[in-house]
Formats: sequence, C-alpha cells, structure tokens
Amino acid sequence: MPRVLSDTDVADFRDRLCEAAERLFAERGPDAVTMRQLAAELGVSPMTPYRYFEDKDDILAAVRANGFNRFAEALETARNSAKGARAIGMAVGEAYITFALEHPHSYKLIFDFNQPHVEKYPELVAAGQRAQKTMTGYIEDALAEGLMSGDPAQIGLMNWAAIHGAVILELSGMLPPGGARQIYKGFDVALTRGLRPQD
Repeated sequence: MPRVLSDTDVADFRDRLCEAAERLFAERGPDAVTMRQLAAELGVSPMTPYRYFEDKDDILAAVRANGFNRFAEALETARNSAKGARAIGMAVGEAYITFALEHPHSYKLIFDFNQPHVEKYPELVAAGQRAQKTMTGYIEDALAEGLMSGDPAQIGLMNWAAIHGAVILELSGMLPPGGARQIYKGFDVALTRGLRPQD
C-alpha cells in the first residue's frame, strides 16, 4: 500500500522534479525530453511524475512560472533597493544580467520557448505578466523624474531587446565575460540621452 504523502512531501518532490526538468529542457529542448527521462533523473518509476503533474507540458509550465517569478523578484528587489531613477535603472539592468548569467537554464526557458495552450496554466500567465511589468516599472520611474519622455511600454521593449540581445551574445560566447554589462551601460546612457524631453 503506497504511503500517504504529506503536503511537504508533495512540494519537495515537485521542486526536485522541476529542478531536473529545468536542466533537461534547457539542454535538450522540451520536445526531446520524455517523462521517463525525468523519472530516471530522480531515480523513481516512470509513472511517479504523473502523481504530481498531468503531463510534460504541465511540468514545463511549472518550471517556467517559477523562473518568471524568480526573475521578476530579482528585478523588483533591485528597483526597490535604489534611490533615484538613474540609480534604479542601472540596478535593474545589473539584476537582469546577473540573473541571466547565474541562471542560464531558467533564462533560456522563460524567454526561448512558447508554452503550448498557455491559457491552461493561469500561474504561468500571471508570472509572465509580473515579469513583463518589471520591464516597464523602472522606465516609469525615469519618466516621472523627467529623465526621458515617451511610452513606457515601448521604451521598456526597446530596453529589453537591447539587454536580452547582449545577454544572449555573452551566453553563447560571442561576447567576452562582462560584455553584456558593458553594452548595457552604454545603451542605457544613449537611450536616456535620446529620450530626454526636448526644451
């Protein structure tokens, strides 16, 4: 007779499975990973993961939601820890790059994959929206202080495209270590200068 699992047991196994899945998904791509492989990573029977998740897409959604939330938390913490829009912008950019370089599997999964039937996973949708909001929040700070003018969503997308591109180049070895930070600092100065309100 199977033992009764406590809430802690369930949460612990789900966390362990998600950690293994994050690495395998990022290394091989979700389509190349099977539930059997995930079970083998944890040394459990092939059917065990189905006690905790409906299928592989359910696991992928949980992994990506967790990644989005950790990413958003890092940027929110950076925004709240600095004073003044210029300092906040640099802190958020630094936090972005640090997260991407220290958690490349998470970063790749949250930004390089589209979730099938995302509407089935409200936690993933909410986490993605939270993360996207972090990309415009500190822009709103700069607008409020008069450092730049324009649409915060559009400026946030421009900034995100630049920093994401620099991060991907460094992760792929196309930029030397520290290259993403150097590019971001130069872009941030140029963006602020170019979007400064005209007299």
